[in-house]
Amino acid sequence: MLSRAARPALRAGGAAVSSRAVAPSPATYATLREIEGRLKSIRNIEKITKTMKIVASTKLTRAQKSMHDSRAYGKTNNQVFESAETKALEGDGKKKLVVVCSSDKGLCGGIHSGLSRFIRRVKDGENFDLVIIGEKARNQLQRTHAPSIVLSFAGAGKDIPTFAESQAIADQITQLSGNYSDIEIIHNKFINATSYEPTIIAAYSAEAIAASPNYSAYEVDEDELLSNLQEYALANSIHWALSEGHACEISARRNAMDNASKNAGEMIGKYQILYNRTRQAAITGELVEIITGAIASEEM
Repeated sequence: MLSRAARPALRAGGAAVSSRAVAPSPATYATLREIEGRLKSIRNIEKITKTMKIVASTKLTRAQKSMHDSRAYGKTNNQVFESAETKALEGDGKKKLVVVCSSDKGLCGGIHSGLSRFIRRVKDGENFDLVIIGEKARNQLQRTHAPSIVLSFAGAGKDIPTFAESQAIADQITQLSGNYSDIEIIHNKFINATSYEPTIIAAYSAEAIAASPNYSAYEVDEDELLSNLQEYALANSIHWALSEGHACEISARRNAMDNASKNAGEMIGKYQILYNRTRQAAITGELVEIITGAIASEEM
C-alpha cells in the first residue's frame, strides 16, 4: 500500500508522465515487430553483400592476370596494322560495324549503362550496325538502336573469357553480309581498381587490310590467308576487350558491394536506435498505466 504522504507526489508525477508519454496500443507493438523485421532483413542483406565483396575480391586477381595477358597480345596485334598503315575504307554505302562488349550479370554499378551512354553520345548520327555481346547492353540499346542490332550473344561474363569463345564470336561476325568499312570494338578499359572508361579498339575488314600501303611487306598473297589473318586479328581484339571488360566488371562489383555493405550498416544503426526508442516508449507507457491504475485504486 502507498503511504498517504506519497500519494500527492505520485499523483502529480503520474499526471506529468501521462501528459508526455502515450500509452501503448496494438499499433505500437506492430511497429516494433515491423522494425525488428526490417532489421533482420537489412542484416541478411549486409551478410550477402559482404560475401559478394569477398568473392569479387578473390576473382579480381585472376581477372587482372587474364587482362594483362590478353592486353599484351592485343597491343601487338594492333602494332601490325599500324606498321601496315591500315585505314578504314571510305565510300558511299559503307557502314561501320560496332561490337559492344558487356556481360549478362548486374550488381556492378553503372558499368553497362556507361557503355550504352557512350554509344549514344559518340555514335550519334553515324551509319553503323551493332553486334552486342552480353544481355545487359542489349536490353539497354534495344530501346534506342533496335534496328541497328544485327547480331547478339548471351552467356557472356560467367567466367574469365577464353580465346575459344572470342574466336567463335569472331567467326559469326565475319559471316555477316553487310558491306562494312571497318569494325570498332567498344569496351570498358581498366584504369585501376576504382575507375574505368569506355574505349574503342579498331579492327578492319579484309578489304581494308589488303588495301594497306605496307601490306605487301608481310608477303600474304593468298586470299584464304588474308581472311584467316583478319578473323584471327578480330578474335584477338575481342578477347582483349572481353578480358578488360571482365576485370572492370569484377572491380566495379566489389566496389558496389562494399558501398552496399556500408549503407546497410548505416541503416542498421538508424533502425536500431528507432527500435530502442520505440521500445522505451512502449515500456514507459506501460509504467504510466500501472501507476495510474495504482493511484485510481487507492482513491476508490
